Amino acid sequence: MSQTISTLITHHDAKTRAIGAPDREWLSYGGLRSLAVKVRKQLHEIGIGRGDRVAIVLPNGPEMATAFFSIAQVATTAPLNPAYREEEYEFYLNDLKAKALVVSADYDGPAISAAQKVNIAVLRLSYGPSDPAGCFTLSSDVNLGKCDDTLPRHDDVALILHTSGTTSKPKIVPLLQSNVCASADNILKSLALTPKDCCLSVMPLFHIHGLIAAVSASLSAGAQIFCTPGFNALRFFAQLETVKPTWYTAVPTMHQAILARAERNREIIDNANLRFLRSSSASLPAPVMQALVTTFGAPVIEAYGMTEATHQMCCNPLPPRAQKPGSVGVAAGPEARIADEIEDRLLEPGATGEIVISGPNVTPGYEGNPTANESAFFMAMGKRWFRTGDQGAFDEDGYLSLTGRLKEIINRGGEKISPLEVDAVMLSHPEIAQVVCFAVNHDKLGEDIAAAVVLQEGSTLDERAIREFTSLHIASFKVPRSVKILEEIPKGATGKIQRIGMAEKLGLTN
Repeated sequence: MSQTISTLITHHDAKTRAIGAPDREWLSYGGLRSLAVKVRKQLHEIGIGRGDRVAIVLPNGPEMATAFFSIAQVATTAPLNPAYREEEYEFYLNDLKAKALVVSADYDGPAISAAQKVNIAVLRLSYGPSDPAGCFTLSSDVNLGKCDDTLPRHDDVALILHTSGTTSKPKIVPLLQSNVCASADNILKSLALTPKDCCLSVMPLFHIHGLIAAVSASLSAGAQIFCTPGFNALRFFAQLETVKPTWYTAVPTMHQAILARAERNREIIDNANLRFLRSSSASLPAPVMQALVTTFGAPVIEAYGMTEATHQMCCNPLPPRAQKPGSVGVAAGPEARIADEIEDRLLEPGATGEIVISGPNVTPGYEGNPTANESAFFMAMGKRWFRTGDQGAFDEDGYLSLTGRLKEIINRGGEKISPLEVDAVMLSHPEIAQVVCFAVNHDKLGEDIAAAVVLQEGSTLDERAIREFTSLHIASFKVPRSVKILEEIPKGATGKIQRIGMAEKLGLTN
């Protein structure tokens, strides 16, 4: 029988510590169970129950982690980015059909004005300075009347997130109770997590990566989670020294920021107790992966995930199996195959095409969007397959390599260019710290390739030298025609670089 979040919360021994934060006592799993009972009662008294949708706008930290679990075992959660503006909150609260909004007791930001505009209840989350990390109380000035006070079933929606919406209106992705539990279990198995593990959580908790890989998988394993206020490269090594985690998970740009400060924190690194490092949400360039292994003396486990899969789809295995730089690993939970990019059929092993998945962690479909569902799902071999929009191929050992997003593949007058390939070549230059290649409009070719680059400190490289270096390693048509040298590459809210729209952000559109 499929699990629910309620069974995850009640599964573990009360002696296991769960959620931690600076200067506050750890919350045990027994404490988390008690919190879940209290929150269930509070929500039901306010008039929120099974099937109701609750938006959450909280800063990163243990209360955000426990709010997700304790609310999701009663209703449907919808975490939102605390950095949104009022117009964005108004759109998302309307689109979600939220019944209530949870904010911290002292919050007076734009989400409140948006909630008042769309006429939904505001719930305040408060805790005392002596409370264990993650403990809180919910209160509201309103009573919403009767609600369904039965526990959600495995096929009820636990979590709603939106796609990034880089090319169109964001799509609503509902994730079931069973989706969340299946994905947490997949990650637990991939990483061999046990109650002895401790995750340093630096990812945003309004994003699928942080919620599932760091928090839900740790909960499923009965392991510890140290919830930081969010990633800060200047504080990371102090946290590493204080917490002594066995692992952390981050996006490639975070790993690169950590590497940039590694040498001045060599003593902390030498005394660290990391069993492995994990990377996901964007392709990790092979040179960065190799630098992390050399720096930390621990394996780097690159994984491949997306919101519609409740995060993880593939994962590089732990030693003694190989971690292949440039590969996102083997299927790790759902079944993963390669399909024709146009026709609804699976391709033979070794073929390059669109990556498709099928399994219990895959969303049942976009909400209220039959057109998107028709193009995203198809039936083959008696199974329902989801099209990821990514292009790739499996090698003879079953390891998947991505060649890019289908929408990000650059079509230069009929010649197809994978920006990931060019990224990797340019990053092999010792004076280049970060790079992202992307498409720009071209009058005759339709599209051409450009690059944004961040140099290592002290480098005097210019655009010409960068292009000359790149031309030594790849065909001339793949060499960026324009190279923009920046102090920092623009990123999305989760620290992820988005190629689509990069030309516009950098003023390179016609």
